[in-house]
Amino acid sequence: MKQSKLLMPTLREVPADAEVKSHQLLLKAGFIRPVAAGMFSYLPLAKRVLNKIEQIIREEMANIDANEMLVPEVLPAELWQKSGRYATYGPDLYKFKNRQDRDFILGPTHEETYTQLMADEIKSYKKLPLTVYQIQPKFRDENRPRFGLLRTREFIMKDAYSFSADQEGLDQTFHAMENAYINIFDRIGISYRAIVGDAGAMGGSDSKEFSAPAAAGEDTIAYSDSTDYAANLEMAKDFYVSKKSTAELKTLKIIDTPNEKTIEDLAALLAIPTASLAKTITFLVDGQLVAVVTTGDFEVNPVKVQNFLHADALEIAPEATVREIIGAGFGSLGPVKLPDKVTLLVDERAADLVNFTAGANQDGKHYLNINWQRDVLLPEENIGDFRTAREGDLSVDGKGHLIFTKGIEIGHIFKLGTRYSKAMGAQVLDENGRQTDMIMGSYGIGVSRLLSAIAEQKADDLGLVWPASIAPFDVHIVPVNMKDDEQSRVANQLETLLMAQGLEVLVDDRKERAGVKFADADLIGLPIRITVGKKAGEDIVEVKVRASNTNIEMRMSEVVDSVSVLLNGDK
Repeated sequence: MKQSKLLMPTLREVPADAEVKSHQLLLKAGFIRPVAAGMFSYLPLAKRVLNKIEQIIREEMANIDANEMLVPEVLPAELWQKSGRYATYGPDLYKFKNRQDRDFILGPTHEETYTQLMADEIKSYKKLPLTVYQIQPKFRDENRPRFGLLRTREFIMKDAYSFSADQEGLDQTFHAMENAYINIFDRIGISYRAIVGDAGAMGGSDSKEFSAPAAAGEDTIAYSDSTDYAANLEMAKDFYVSKKSTAELKTLKIIDTPNEKTIEDLAALLAIPTASLAKTITFLVDGQLVAVVTTGDFEVNPVKVQNFLHADALEIAPEATVREIIGAGFGSLGPVKLPDKVTLLVDERAADLVNFTAGANQDGKHYLNINWQRDVLLPEENIGDFRTAREGDLSVDGKGHLIFTKGIEIGHIFKLGTRYSKAMGAQVLDENGRQTDMIMGSYGIGVSRLLSAIAEQKADDLGLVWPASIAPFDVHIVPVNMKDDEQSRVANQLETLLMAQGLEVLVDDRKERAGVKFADADLIGLPIRITVGKKAGEDIVEVKVRASNTNIEMRMSEVVDSVSVLLNGDK
């Protein structure tokens, strides 16, 4: 393709609202343009990258017998009302009415749509397991879209859904999909970690994230420095073995603490470590008040609390609500004499405390020498891991310490179980002729987000650097002066030879200065650049490998074979 015919509006200055490297470079290189906050046009170069990512996905999905199809982006609200998510998904859900005053949404994901389809079409276990998928725009009304394609209100996603008659079928499909994702990301050429993830609004019992380490990532990955353990910080676990104390129980007493508003203040007053104190944090979980106790040196992890309770919605409880129900405000809360309507959860570390201090549920007062069972009845089933792991602590396997890094979520796979099939009547007759709920999985890849994730990892000071497998073009031919007959001849000859090998070639035929051409070539980041300059008459050109920024002078007769080798080495 001739560059003079390509819509590639490059910029010389970084837009002021572009905060991260990938956003800056995708704008500067003419890959994307904003239409509204969190919504972008994908220009020709970006669309070529997207097409190649999608093709890799399609090939790997075909390898595991997944069926590609397409469902509407606009969905009737009844589907989501049937599953219960219409009321619980939150403000990110686009809702609107049509001219008949019927409620609709823009699909942020499509579990309900596919479950209803399977409920209508599949009646026997003999048709299962079955996996379907699509590649389609999704819509979420993000409160604060930012970082270019990393957090948007409209994005392109590959979403797949599996349906099985039994747990074994789900496990097999989940494992096949995990391997397919590994192949996809390996072929794309992005660095990633497969980590324990949070199922979040999708629900389900098991999930795994694929996260690309990058400074611009909004997620924190916690991984062991000695083993392969890795998890999203929301799900990360540290190593802990219960230690039951044999210390003599001291007498419970109450003290005045009018000026101690934090755990640190209280620790300083009593001259004891924060780990010996109990911290109580309150949440509204599906509308009910829940008090969670940890040791004072840890933070409560809301995701773990929500997952433990299998709740649809969780938020920090307003202080006014806490005061109305418990009788005290933040800073004076504790587990002793909580009202019956408050659910008490206790972190496993806090459950081992003896003679500990916590709020007395009276403003400005704390109890000393609290002990479980004597002063607070604590059922075993209310004890769990409710804390946020800390960097440097032992990882859950006990064989390494946790290290934190930032990451971008690029894929996520979930075992959903029967949450949606049960709600929407997706059942089949099993081999014994009995009705059984289909067991589901859900699997997503952020297709458009991958453009930014790759740019964050691969770009350098000169511009973008695309892996050969997904680059917009394979080779960039840059004649220094198209008015020079020899340079024009060699450029055209190279284009013909390379295209005959099945390569995609971009020829910079513009009447621009050499410096402009070279700067644009580095900016858009094609894997191979061939400069046709003063030695064209001798059939000698310069080949540049963009990833390493190395230049090799070679004869025309060597170019085709050399370029093929260089490209294959980058795939």
